[in-house]
Amino acid sequence: MNNINKEVILKGIPASPGICHGNAMLFYQGNIDIPSYTITADEVDSEISRFEKALIDTRSEILNIRNKVSNSLGDGEALIFDAHLMVLEDNALITEILQYVKSNKRNIEYCFNEVVERYINFFKTIEDDYLRERVADIKDVSRRLLNNLLGEQTGIKKESLKKRIIVSEDISPSQAVGFDKDSLHAFITDSGGATSHFVIMARSLKIPAVVGLHNATQKINTGDFLLIDGFEGIVILNPSQETLDKYQIKASERLEIEKAYTESLYELTETKDGHKIDLMVNIEGSKDINDFKAYPSDGIGLFRTEGIFLKSRELPSEEDQFNEYVSVIKAANGKPVIIRTLDVGGDKLIQSNSDDSFLGLRAIRFCLENLDLFKTQLRAILRASAYGMTRIMYPMISGVEELSKANSILGEVKDELSSSGIKFDTNIQVGAMIELPSAVNVIDMLSAYVDFFSVGTNDLIQYLMAVDRMNDRVSHLYQPTHPAVLRSLKTIFEKSKICDKPVSVCGEMASEPIYAALLIGLGADSLSISGSRIPEVKHFIRTLDYSKLKSFITEIWNIDKASLVEEKLKNLLSKL
Repeated sequence: MNNINKEVILKGIPASPGICHGNAMLFYQGNIDIPSYTITADEVDSEISRFEKALIDTRSEILNIRNKVSNSLGDGEALIFDAHLMVLEDNALITEILQYVKSNKRNIEYCFNEVVERYINFFKTIEDDYLRERVADIKDVSRRLLNNLLGEQTGIKKESLKKRIIVSEDISPSQAVGFDKDSLHAFITDSGGATSHFVIMARSLKIPAVVGLHNATQKINTGDFLLIDGFEGIVILNPSQETLDKYQIKASERLEIEKAYTESLYELTETKDGHKIDLMVNIEGSKDINDFKAYPSDGIGLFRTEGIFLKSRELPSEEDQFNEYVSVIKAANGKPVIIRTLDVGGDKLIQSNSDDSFLGLRAIRFCLENLDLFKTQLRAILRASAYGMTRIMYPMISGVEELSKANSILGEVKDELSSSGIKFDTNIQVGAMIELPSAVNVIDMLSAYVDFFSVGTNDLIQYLMAVDRMNDRVSHLYQPTHPAVLRSLKTIFEKSKICDKPVSVCGEMASEPIYAALLIGLGADSLSISGSRIPEVKHFIRTLDYSKLKSFITEIWNIDKASLVEEKLKNLLSKL
């Protein structure tokens, strides 16, 4: 096809921010040519030996990639490759492959591919986000192992990537890491969502990315000139000089804007008319302490503890958890640290959780079904509370029964520690996450059992709208400005204040300036976001007039379309 001089605009999902332009390079995954031939009974052991060597070589390659990522980007990003290692250590998979070789007397490449394809096809039939990512992991690992069996090298030469924008149907995390950051401009893919493993890698590498374009590989040829806007999720094929000039100005403006954000970084977080907002930080663990220290905040509003569990193939011991919590609490230097108890299920899984669906045995339900695990975590948190201001928060509370039971378990653990003479904060505050519509409607009842609330907008919107936010086919229905969302949030803030319980917001809405403004207007007094978002959000808060925000909420209250609310909100803030 010939796209010369014809400007074409493609709209996808913004995945990693940044603006750049350059020539495209189509990166086809391609199918590996799998040899197929029969073997004798005497050759079975030889084929199995080849397979075992390929397993060892593949494991070594993945470990090297993991170490490289850990050293350059941190342990959080390296966790992705633990999932790849787990594929290689899946006894059920390996046993089935070996049995297939013995019973069918075919070469190991053929047998391996046949079994793996069966696994992949099975997982594809299940509508579950974690398992869809599992398919990507299995594909990535199987391709690497097949290449080792066939004596071929994975990836493409770095010199062919010089000054190129990678265009692909999809990109695996290990492929993203294998690319030389200095040799490419951006990634764009047909598939994928804003939370995929590959996107996490792109953000860590600070490379612009747009995903979910559906047919970019059909419209773009290698060598085509592209302009990428990772902020808006736009790809422009053969941009005109006028378009390039416009985006050059936009890129320069972004740099100036980011400089402006830092100017008020150490000022009070308050609106122009003096309404104070607590601005806190979300972290994944002690690895994020430097990020926390880099930006002034009012404390740690959400300490997600899943990383401690997911980074190991075995459940972390009480001592391991205690050390992790203490290191964060000490680093907070007297500021509050809100530790959320284990939230697995849905898009997060640990080995002992067999039901990983979003509506299955997850979060507080999982903990209440696994009391030894829950008690161990509570013991570690309570012991750590002796070292600074610590608070406990339960995720996914649906009603009083769950909350009361969780508090009862906490009471038992407190009694055990007291009997053993172990110090802890006997007055430690306890909170509940409001993420389910059921919790919204019984906040007044829940308030009798907690000291504070925190709103998880990601799941709240997902459950209110019945939308899987990681599925690009329906993600457009994930609407923070939907009237049902606004009314639920207002109910949360109003009822919490009537019950005299502080409430914070720690979901993605709080990280976006226009939505942060909306939350403040609805009644939020505390926001918890990633450290890197502090400068921008604080800057925007300081440009707001609280009284005008309250009037704005009245103005939009009866609008029945989310898009119209969004438009009015953007118009309001554009004036600032």
